[in-house]
Amino acid sequence: MSSFSQRTTTAPAGPATVHTLPTPVQDVVTWRGSFRTNPDFAAGEELLQDLVVRLLDKGTRKRDRFALAGILEDRGAQLGFNAEALRVRLSGRALKQDIPAVLELMAEQLREPALDAEEFEKARAQVTAGLRRAYENTGARASSALAHRLYPEAHPNFDPGVPALLDRLSSITIDDIRAYHDEHFRSADFHLVFVGDLDEETIRSDVRTQFDGWNATPAPEQFEGRKAAGQAGVPIHESIPDKANFDVSFGHAVDLLRTDPDFIPLYVGTFVLGGNFSARLMTIVRDEMGLTYGIRAGLNGFTGEHTGHFNTRVTLSGDGLEPGIAATRNELRRFMEDGITKDELAEKQETISGSFKVGLATTSGIAASLLTNIERGFGPAYLDAF
Repeated sequence: MSSFSQRTTTAPAGPATVHTLPTPVQDVVTWRGSFRTNPDFAAGEELLQDLVVRLLDKGTRKRDRFALAGILEDRGAQLGFNAEALRVRLSGRALKQDIPAVLELMAEQLREPALDAEEFEKARAQVTAGLRRAYENTGARASSALAHRLYPEAHPNFDPGVPALLDRLSSITIDDIRAYHDEHFRSADFHLVFVGDLDEETIRSDVRTQFDGWNATPAPEQFEGRKAAGQAGVPIHESIPDKANFDVSFGHAVDLLRTDPDFIPLYVGTFVLGGNFSARLMTIVRDEMGLTYGIRAGLNGFTGEHTGHFNTRVTLSGDGLEPGIAATRNELRRFMEDGITKDELAEKQETISGSFKVGLATTSGIAASLLTNIERGFGPAYLDAF
């Protein structure tokens, strides 16, 4: 089979850049897309973005939510939207013959959402409930406290904490939601990836028709990708009544972008340390020493646009708290001093590459991977090179 780069065609289609990859699957087309929104994280605009996205399928200026759902159900089609840091992502799946109708619906939801006040209140209640649940979760609290310490407020990975988020959420109005949509939902850095049984020129024509005239001027950038890290230092202790177990997070900021050459070596080394059930931390601290229910190490929050952090998280009982922390620190220290073995490297290389190939077994997986690497500036060829 020819490479992904040889089979993928990239061409402009109105304000969007469309990437198409024909595959043998019959009659079905899957797509993924995103556009850059540039929310101001220091001002809490990630909440506004999340709320707008939650309202996209709740009606447009032309159709109510029942009409939108009926169009998709009648065709067995799917549409989805989600907010992710500096971008809004979208996804879809439909029969080849239904692509024009479903793309029309997607464009209508993105460009002309109703942003109804009653639906907004429902969405706010859902977000509020989700935040309160997270506040009672020891793992979520540990991760939140670490991200709060590691990043400056304007960084997409900064976590202000649930109390601050709830306070911000309570002050948002429907007018704030509508203003955010007007100012940030534009076709800036707009990419669409289509995979499946498709006619490439027809797809580009359909996209051009539906998105022609959508404002392509990006919202002002509020964030520089390599801002200085936040505070380091003394441990943070968070108390949650009636919780018998503890979640402990160790971490530090890392001045790397996902596109930097050192990222892959760092990722593989970290995977050896704590990436899966056969990684060193799990084998030693859990299986051999019996000190934890679970322990992982990973790299969090890295993109081609901003830095992230290294994090080790361990779940411990009250009796095992101090021994578990000591054992985890010892293994981290040993890892830094001794490095990894050739056998560990070979095993994890095989695991990572195998998982990557499994992810490309479906049109959905291919579309998602293509989009991610296009956003990072790597292009389709990276799927072959990785």
